[in-house]
Amino acid sequence: MLREVVKIDEELCNGCGQCVPACHEGALQIIDGKARLVSDLMCDGLGACLGNCPQDAISIEKREAEPYNETKVMELMVEKGKNTVVAHLKHLKDHNETAYLKEAIRFLDRNKDELPFSLKEVIDEVHNTKTEHHHQGGGCPGSKEMSFKPVGIATENSMISGQSELRQWPVQMHLINPQASYFQNADVVLAADCVAFAMGDFHQKYLKGKSLAIACPKLDSGLDSYVAKIQSIIDDANINTLTIMMMQVPCCGGLLQMARTASQNASRKVPIKAIVVGVEGEVLQEEWV
Repeated sequence: MLREVVKIDEELCNGCGQCVPACHEGALQIIDGKARLVSDLMCDGLGACLGNCPQDAISIEKREAEPYNETKVMELMVEKGKNTVVAHLKHLKDHNETAYLKEAIRFLDRNKDELPFSLKEVIDEVHNTKTEHHHQGGGCPGSKEMSFKPVGIATENSMISGQSELRQWPVQMHLINPQASYFQNADVVLAADCVAFAMGDFHQKYLKGKSLAIACPKLDSGLDSYVAKIQSIIDDANINTLTIMMMQVPCCGGLLQMARTASQNASRKVPIKAIVVGVEGEVLQEEWV
């Protein structure tokens, strides 16, 4: 797919590191004195890092990245040297992208005779560097991707106790990666921020067994990027259904409009359900659109 990603001019970059904490996805790290994009997978192209670069060394470029291809990324990483390869593999490991990590290792193993560094040393560093990763400052821990299963079995008692049905992290639209494994072939709920607070049975009745993204069409910035992410979830993650849950207030209708626009732009079609929730938590309207 043709999408926007960060581009770094290494001639201008002085390695100050001001861009690193601005990258929510942890895709930027300072390696060998330069800012590096260590993972196309985690760069959403929003450009949050642009305003933090005093050298104007960061820009956004549009290039082919469909579907995400770990082998092509590894070809680029190898050219940048061992430290960049290690950082990229750590990045995949820390975000639980096991399939991509295995694919990267397979690529390195197939080409180990041509590598300008030791494959064994790379693997050793990747699997024994949790503390070092934090010292390198590779992004906000709060946006680290995690996929997990709710604990226990949903019984009447567990429903009363309020058992969580959340299966992944993060959930905020600016932070999610549309190509993350937990979106693949999933039923997805895109909910307005206020919905879960209004509905007492949100987890058990609407979230159970589904992947989640949340957004506020009134207060969030960069809504165009939301449309692009929804389209990617439809096209690249191959989701089964998309449920839009919004409050009855007029501004919340923007969430459904974004989903409709993304669906129109997508190359495949998925069933979309719209649910309108009242301010007291009652379902006012529920229909396939």
